[in-house]
Amino acid sequence: MAMSELANRISNRIVEDILSGDLASGSPVRTQQIADRYQVSRTPVRDALLQLEETGFLRHFQNRGYFVSENIPEAALEQAAEEFGTDSVDYQQFAEDWLTDQLPEVVTEQTLRQRYEWTKARLNEMLARAAREGWAERKEGYGWRLLPVAKNAEAFDEIYRFRMAIEPAALLEPGFEINRAALDEQKRIQSKMIEGEISHMPKERLLSNGAKFHEVICQMSGNPFFISALERVNRMRRLMEYRSRVNRERLTIQCSEHLELIALLERGEIAEASYFLRRHLSGALKRKSPVVWDWSSASRQSVEPS
Repeated sequence: MAMSELANRISNRIVEDILSGDLASGSPVRTQQIADRYQVSRTPVRDALLQLEETGFLRHFQNRGYFVSENIPEAALEQAAEEFGTDSVDYQQFAEDWLTDQLPEVVTEQTLRQRYEWTKARLNEMLARAAREGWAERKEGYGWRLLPVAKNAEAFDEIYRFRMAIEPAALLEPGFEINRAALDEQKRIQSKMIEGEISHMPKERLLSNGAKFHEVICQMSGNPFFISALERVNRMRRLMEYRSRVNRERLTIQCSEHLELIALLERGEIAEASYFLRRHLSGALKRKSPVVWDWSSASRQSVEPS
């Protein structure tokens, strides 16, 4: 089955969610929910779901829709793992070159294709991911602009101190309102990570889960300026964290603290939650510092996605 480029990207992201455990075996996969999530029409989503049924990742039941297969073929899993592994290597090389100033701020697609020997399809995948993660944008007319990110230890520490200033304050906003459904979902994600997913989940997903947790809490402030500021600095630090080792043992502590914060919010202890959140971020910063970002070295400072 020939698929559009958009349908193929949607298919890949659904497979990534299945491999990471975000979509568990037997879970429903609703066309409209996927369309809403990726802000696309239903047509490419339907094409993606049909393709995933053909490869064995999904099963379709008459009058019920699509569900994650409980017996995904081993060949499909192996192929997906190989493809995502290649994608990760290519993307991280692209990101590293930007972090180490090997790429200009404005770059053309032809330049990138020649530099990395990518096909047009692969180039589009890499640029789409960079745009999605906030460090690349298409210029009006021609070419791409690579956006500022944290490229040194000082900037990384400054981002954490900024987060320590805004995140606890967001909980004390007059419009702060607890979103029970969002807390339940975050409780599920953090609990599953502690129960074993930390050991095998891809680093990118671990980092994404940590950032998403804090953004969800910040959204409850009701103040859009808090969340836009947090999302921006999270994007700016993401590439540096991709280049580092993730300390999976310490990550268990981080997830446990996330669950403690949720418990405080569920009990309505907002001031206590704000104080706890500041200590949580302060502890993460102390464990990350002093950070030695030696790009020429094979060893990296470990980080904790918080």
